[in-house]
Amino acid sequence: MRQPHPTPELNLLEDQLRRFLVRDIAPHYHQWERAGIMPRELWRQLGAQGFLGADAAQAFAGAEAGYAAAACIIQTISAAGFAGLASAVAAHNEVAIPYVMDLGTDSQRQRWLPGMISGDIVGAIAMTEPSAGSDLKAIRGRAEKIAGGWRLNGQKTFITNGIHADLIIVAMKTDPDAGAKGISLFLVGADTPGFSRGRKLDKLGQNIADTAELFFENVEVGEDALLGGEGQGFACLMNELPRERLSFAIAALGACDAVLQDTLAYVQERKAFGVSVAQFQNTRFRLAELHARVEVLRAFVRQCIDRQSRAELGTADVSIAKLVSSEVQGELVDVCLQMFGGYGYMKEYPISRAYVDARGQRIYGGTSEIMKEIIARELLGR
Repeated sequence: MRQPHPTPELNLLEDQLRRFLVRDIAPHYHQWERAGIMPRELWRQLGAQGFLGADAAQAFAGAEAGYAAAACIIQTISAAGFAGLASAVAAHNEVAIPYVMDLGTDSQRQRWLPGMISGDIVGAIAMTEPSAGSDLKAIRGRAEKIAGGWRLNGQKTFITNGIHADLIIVAMKTDPDAGAKGISLFLVGADTPGFSRGRKLDKLGQNIADTAELFFENVEVGEDALLGGEGQGFACLMNELPRERLSFAIAALGACDAVLQDTLAYVQERKAFGVSVAQFQNTRFRLAELHARVEVLRAFVRQCIDRQSRAELGTADVSIAKLVSSEVQGELVDVCLQMFGGYGYMKEYPISRAYVDARGQRIYGGTSEIMKEIIARELLGR
């Protein structure tokens, strides 16, 4: 997988994960994709193997292995061709666990993190609403103060792990007149009265990563459910988003590696007009171009991983990583599918799944257009 700055420990982690993917995931993945969800028990298997919360503190059952280990897990899953699983694990590992670890009180960490790391508790974050996506200031969900806590009302959509989630980190308006400063985050257990799940959404790709609508109807939580402080939700989201977006870039890089390797093998085996497809100049030049772009992308993603490890990763840099990785992946899977010809259009070939799985990369976690706007603001000011 060509991990950034490989160490014996990272190599061991990658090898262990690859064996797990071959033994416990590959034989069932197509079936889970058709079902549109993976088994709940798989989360406990991932936890038992040490693939959840790899960089979380040991005090809360984490391995405290550093961010490079967390990045290795996402890249390895994606490079195995399991983009949907990578998305589900990233939502838990790269979003839910860090939010609790970075923003939670000691009591909140003790309550939630051990179960999240063991896989007994699955995490999700609920920001997006039917009328509010990248513009988080536009959310309408409300949290009103009541005696001893808060009452939550609202609807969220496109929530990864929404069906399996036991813990939902939900963004709500606590002061509708305060703009971005009126947003707060809450920890809501799925067993809280008034919380319900809507339908499991039928996506174009990455079907194993269950995605759902969530509803909060007079959900009452205590003061200890507030995460990161009242009115601090937007600032917390902005501080945590770089890690989430970097995970998408890492996943895209892993997917590019997988597709390129499959395509390189295929074009050398497939013959047309008596010679292998690999001998045609168009094949050779296009693959050379794609390889060069992936290697340049790899170098930048490695820089971002280093900066994230030092807590120095900026919004503009990670926006560049997500934008470029999403666009490179999109072009790469399209070109490579074409090289497979009619076979590439058949669902039994991994390139077919890689093609549909890639399309979401330019949408979730901030669209490519939003990434361009963030980068432009850094260049030109607002």
